[in-house]
Amino acid sequence: MEIAIVVAGRTTIVRELGQGTSMDAEWLALIHALTVARSLDVADPVLIGDSADVIAKANGRVKCRGAAVGYHERFRALASAGAPPRIRHVKRSHNLAGIALARLHAR
Repeated sequence: MEIAIVVAGRTTIVRELGQGTSMDAEWLALIHALTVARSLDVADPVLIGDSADVIAKANGRVKCRGAAVGYHERFRALASAGAPPRIRHVKRSHNLAGIALARLHAR
């Protein structure tokens, strides 16, 4: 797996995260983005993702099951450590992190 995040205009790509699903990668990206935002003292973090399912679960609108439960617990613990992040869904074509990953694998 690999993930990409964009925080404060800077893109970071993390590779070789082991095996997993696209949902695992979406959760890991959300958690990593909030971790970096917290380390940079971003006052009002806005987290953006293109997985409607993960965004709905992170916002608490959909109940988590399976592996998502652990990711949600990690995310909520991190989210409670500061100003609550706003979490928004966008189309893949508007997701800067997704665009960065797509460029890595351009044909």
